[in-house]
Amino acid sequence: MSAALHVDVVCLGESMVTFRPSRPGRLADVPAFSRGIGGAESNVACGLARGGHTARWISRVGADGFGDHLVAEIAAAGVDVSRVQRDPDRPTGIYFRTAGEREREGDGQPLSEVVYYRAGSAASAMSPSLVPREAAWSGRVLHLTGITPALSADCHTLMRELTAPAPGRPLVSFDVNYRTALWRGQDSGRLLDLARGCDLVFVGEDEAEIAWGLHGAEAVRAALPEPRVLVVKQGSAGATAYARQPDGGEDEVTFEPALDVDVVASVGAGDAFAAGFLSGTLRGLPVAERLRHGHLMAAAALTVPGDLGTPPAREHADRLAALDPGAWGRLRLGPGWTDTGTVRAEVVTDP
Repeated sequence: MSAALHVDVVCLGESMVTFRPSRPGRLADVPAFSRGIGGAESNVACGLARGGHTARWISRVGADGFGDHLVAEIAAAGVDVSRVQRDPDRPTGIYFRTAGEREREGDGQPLSEVVYYRAGSAASAMSPSLVPREAAWSGRVLHLTGITPALSADCHTLMRELTAPAPGRPLVSFDVNYRTALWRGQDSGRLLDLARGCDLVFVGEDEAEIAWGLHGAEAVRAALPEPRVLVVKQGSAGATAYARQPDGGEDEVTFEPALDVDVVASVGAGDAFAAGFLSGTLRGLPVAERLRHGHLMAAAALTVPGDLGTPPAREHADRLAALDPGAWGRLRLGPGWTDTGTVRAEVVTDP
């Protein structure tokens, strides 16, 4: 393959058109929706492209208007969509969600209704015969998630092939991204097996407990000793990275606290975190700075209503990531903070 076709990161997976409510309420009561896009892997690709890296999204969409919209929107973010296939027989997936303003009975936590229409979608037909390995391996990094293997048997086979060790394999990044509804009736142990074959793995403490019955970051690392770097996301507390040393010694363990953020919507924050950490990885930054860039990208997503936030300029993010621990801990970010022309990101000093 020509070197000109190579990019920093290839992201492979399904993206869908998402419909967001025009007002709070149950899906049954919302009268209208605004259209957007959503997809873990394409979100990462868009975040990286907007952050100054070259990114390619590989997927399949229907030969329909929703497919046109997806491809156009992702391309507009600067992502290479030349490897996206159009399926004349299968549709583009769509989903509807609420604003998450309702509460779960008894625990007071926000509850979002999400209804997917993705069964039999164009992306669910991805397979080794339709997605050549040389195309998926055409970046310095291949980013995958645990959503794809749950879509179909062919998708699972494709994931096994792309994560198998072989000459020429790039660094393989894998975000577990466990979705209970997708894995219902399936063996989630297959997800653990896929993660074990990857170089860099992202997983939330909560999803590791639900999917595999693991409790705490150390238990997750014990179950996933193979990846060179394991990032365990710990919600609003922060994230811990386990990085295996070149000499085979004990892991370098790094924890970085999350930021104080005025949350507008939580959708897409995990994907943004992965994009920020991958950006730092591509730049060769220390693990602590990679984690901080992940938190900053997540904050960009958390402070907007859709899946995709506008990343801060690299120089702006680098300045914030370089703060001393005390200043980092006092940082507060609200809507508009990524606009460096507006002072919306401020270090709150003690009175």
